[in-house]
Amino acid sequence: MNNFEFYTPTRILFGKGQIHNLPKEILKKSNRVLLAYGGGSIKKNGLYDEITALLKENNIEYAELTGIEPNPKITSVREGVKCCRDHNITAILAVGGGSVIDCCKAISAGVHYDGDPWDLVLDRSLVGQVLPIYDILTLSATGTEMNPNAVISNMETNDKKCLGHETLKPVCSVLDPSYTCSVSPYQTAAGTADIMSHIFEVYFSTVENAMVQDAISEGLLKVCITCGKKAIQNPNDYDARANLMWASSLAINGINSCGKGGSWSCHSMEHQLSAYYDVTHGAGLAVLTPAWFRHVLNNATVDKFAAYGVNVWGIDPKLDKLQIAEQAIQKTADFFFKDMKLPATLTELGINEEFLAEMAGKAADEGLEDAYVPLAKEDVIKIYRSCM
Repeated sequence: MNNFEFYTPTRILFGKGQIHNLPKEILKKSNRVLLAYGGGSIKKNGLYDEITALLKENNIEYAELTGIEPNPKITSVREGVKCCRDHNITAILAVGGGSVIDCCKAISAGVHYDGDPWDLVLDRSLVGQVLPIYDILTLSATGTEMNPNAVISNMETNDKKCLGHETLKPVCSVLDPSYTCSVSPYQTAAGTADIMSHIFEVYFSTVENAMVQDAISEGLLKVCITCGKKAIQNPNDYDARANLMWASSLAINGINSCGKGGSWSCHSMEHQLSAYYDVTHGAGLAVLTPAWFRHVLNNATVDKFAAYGVNVWGIDPKLDKLQIAEQAIQKTADFFFKDMKLPATLTELGINEEFLAEMAGKAADEGLEDAYVPLAKEDVIKIYRSCM
């Protein structure tokens, strides 16, 4: 296990009704917030009215930024920065899933930066003073409610990149699982695939003997498999939604990745799909993951895949290691494509071969020479094509 530092300053307010404790947390730092959200679902389910009533009751003034899109765009970040400056905003309240919160993190960093916010995505060292971020989570997927990362897309250049800075961890996050009960089966499934991919990216690592981290990862994966299916079958299953929500946060808050490290192969490859085709992130990850598994399975990695098969899927440990590994990969694919009913190919996501080589080059350039199994452009092309 490698040396590491672990620090999670975000206050979590978890459970039903915790939204009522949020205003006092905001007032510790601000009484003038940007209320940011996406396509309007929070108005349909009554959450918008509840939030605005609480803000008014506690004399917290607010301006609104609406229409933040999935795979949040740098154009929305620029709009948010302008809104904050125009209204003298001193904190941000993001309401939604990972896209909204990620956008707000970039806005937070951009308000006191003199240049274009895209500069900060390209070079995180430019991040200086930031606005405090608060959020109310409505989708279990990205884990951004408890980490320093924001993934932003620039459709002008077909780039999707991660802005990560310790100052961008939310100050306080409201995690009420009941807010996720109205999430569609498709988005629930894609969110579950996203959570699992975060875990896979750190579980499959060249760092050995990180037994604590791997045991946490295996436990979280089993939660996703069990509760993902339950949430699809019964959208109002509060316990399933609660466990998925907490698994989402723990999957990428650092607790299972500290002391490990390495580049994230599937995320690097999927970010190109989203940048060029604007696909749902979790759905793209679901397609790529089994293909990546098959590509990197070899004599050096078979032990790890066998451990995954035994400890997560309960495959008979007496079987040959390669047989266990192959069964584990197939069970993963069956879970994504049969149980969760996600698209099984890139073609189903509307992706053709036009930009495969271009996307593969960009993915490989994101440090995949340091991945669990190093990937060159040619490897990424093979993985993409195997998913068509």
